[in-house]
Amino acid sequence: MKTPLLKKIFVCILLLSSIYNSFGQDVALSKNAHISILTCGTGNESYSLFGHTAIRVSDIDNNLDVVYNYGAFDFDTPNFVMQFVKGDLNYFIVNNRYADFINQYTYEKRDVYEQELNIPLALKQELFNNLAQSMLSDERLYNYKFIDNNCTSKVVDVINKTLQAKIITKKADTDLTYRTILYPYFDNHFYEKLGTSILFGRKVDQMGTKIFLPFELLKSLKLIQYQNHPLCGETKAILVFEKEIPTSWWNNYYSYLLLLGFVILINKKAIDFIYLSTITLFGLLFVFLGFYSSHHELGYNYNTLLFNPTLLILFYFWRTKNTKWIYKLAGFNILMMVLYFFLILNKAHLLLVTPILVTNMFVLVRLAVRNKKRIPIII
Repeated sequence: MKTPLLKKIFVCILLLSSIYNSFGQDVALSKNAHISILTCGTGNESYSLFGHTAIRVSDIDNNLDVVYNYGAFDFDTPNFVMQFVKGDLNYFIVNNRYADFINQYTYEKRDVYEQELNIPLALKQELFNNLAQSMLSDERLYNYKFIDNNCTSKVVDVINKTLQAKIITKKADTDLTYRTILYPYFDNHFYEKLGTSILFGRKVDQMGTKIFLPFELLKSLKLIQYQNHPLCGETKAILVFEKEIPTSWWNNYYSYLLLLGFVILINKKAIDFIYLSTITLFGLLFVFLGFYSSHHELGYNYNTLLFNPTLLILFYFWRTKNTKWIYKLAGFNILMMVLYFFLILNKAHLLLVTPILVTNMFVLVRLAVRNKKRIPIII
């Protein structure tokens, strides 16, 4: 990721930010000023699967048309990956010209929708000042959290702060869990869906009462009233592209079933060993992330019952050929599979993880049968 091109882009963004920010501090918006919420469509890259939210400030009298973005970060941050996993990576607000912003989304072929805020000029000025101030204060930096603190929630926060009330709240899909809300965004991205399903724990099974995704904000803004009139005008489509559906010979449900079917049907000790080793490594990863990361979505992950770290002990007895304890631990993990099944009966990812559950059962039962003490029969 640390390419010269990315470094140049990052430097350019910072330069543009400093120019617009110093300019924005002295601007008194005119009666022709407009402030709107921009909702950007989803893409096929992992970073763009959920879309993006930004704020546009335009004022023809001041020759001003700028977009504020919460969600920039520096690839050159020391220990970038570990800080991201830990939840300590600093994200920050940047601004750039509206024309550059639109050019970028045109290049990426992603939709952009605009909703203008129907608020008095004094509040537009205050919101603009709050955005400009954020560029110079400690508010510029924040620790990214998938649900609680992201590009969309930061936009909600700054507008509510300006309006001095919790005006923007979620108005749609509050009876769905966060996990259920996320699922449609993974269409045609099977392993991304599977990965988040097993990586996320109990928090995403809570009801999705917070606005955390761009299109959730767009839907809610259509329904919110402020001072006895709609907070936003009609949604205007700035860019609209035909959705490109990605195709992949491997990133699909069929390759998933084929791989697990191979493990079940081959019935070889070496294959079972490799499979259970992989399951164990995932389980150890989930336990590590649960304790190490401050991302609440990764905590209390009951999927560790499916990817059980106690299999690590089983491997010791496998190596020492202790059939008695292999049998006992295989039986224990079978019980954990049964418990896991009842835990996820009402969860959105039941069908998604069932093939792994079935494969685990087949492999563990085979392991138990192979190591069950045989009772001699005397004739």
